[in-house]
Amino acid sequence: MSEIASPHQRTISLHRINAMVLRYWYLLVSSWPRLLELVYWPALQIVTWGFLQTYIAQTSGFFAKAGGALIGAVILWDILFRGQLGFSISFLEEMWARNLGNLMMSPLRPIEFLLSMMIMSLIRLAIGVIPMTLMALFFFGFNFYAIGLPLIAFFCNLIFTSWSVGVFASGLVLRNGLGAESIVWTLMFAVMPLACIYYPVDVLPAWLQYVAWMLPPTYVFEGMRTLLIDHVFRADLMIEAFLINALLFVASFATFMVLLRSAKRNGSLLGGGE
Repeated sequence: MSEIASPHQRTISLHRINAMVLRYWYLLVSSWPRLLELVYWPALQIVTWGFLQTYIAQTSGFFAKAGGALIGAVILWDILFRGQLGFSISFLEEMWARNLGNLMMSPLRPIEFLLSMMIMSLIRLAIGVIPMTLMALFFFGFNFYAIGLPLIAFFCNLIFTSWSVGVFASGLVLRNGLGAESIVWTLMFAVMPLACIYYPVDVLPAWLQYVAWMLPPTYVFEGMRTLLIDHVFRADLMIEAFLINALLFVASFATFMVLLRSAKRNGSLLGGGE
C-alpha cells in the first residue's frame, strides 16, 4: 500500500471489507472438506467430553452438582480456540496462495484486512459451534444458551482474546514466512494450562496463579464455573477480563503494524515461503 493515501483511502471501506469476506466465504463453501473440518472437531470434542462428564457425574457428587461445568468448559474453549483459528486460517489462505503482496498493493488497508478476517472468524465459528451446542443439548441435556445474558460476556471476552492472539500470530507469520506457520496452530495451546479451563485457579502453584490472572480467558472460565456451580454471576471478573482484552487487542494490532512495515522493508511480502 502507498504510504500517502487519498482521503477516501484513510476511511474504513465497508465495500472492501465485504469483498474480502466474500473471497474467504467462496473459498470456504467451494471445498466440502473445509466445511466438514469446521463441524467434525467440535462434534468429536463434545461427544468425547460429554460422555466423560456423564460417567463422572454418576460417580461424583461434585460433578452432579456442577450441572454441565465440564461440557460448558469444552464449548467455551472451542470458542476461544476456533475463534483464533478461524481468523488465522483466512490469513494463511493468502500466504498459501502467495496473494498477500497483491493485497498490500491494492487500496485495501491493513485495518480493513484484519476486520474482514475477524468477520470470517465469526462465520467459521458459527458453523462449528452451533452444531456443537445442539449436540450438547440433544445428547447430554446441557442447554448452553440457558446461561442467558452472561453468555454474551463470556463470548465477547473469549472472541476478543482469540482475535488478539490471531492478529499477533499472523504478524509473526507475515514477517517470518510460512516457516513460522506452526505458531498459528500451537500458540493457543500454550495458553491452555494457565487459562484453567477444566480446573479452578487455586489448583495452580501460588506463583503461577499470578500469571494465570494476567490472561482474560482465566476470568471467563472461573466465571463460568461460579455461574454453573454456585449460580452466581461475577460481573467483576468479566469487567477485569474486558480491560485486559482491550490492552491485548491494542498491543496485538500495534505489533502487527510493526511487523507489516518490517516485512515491507525486507521484501518478505512477495515471498512468504519457508
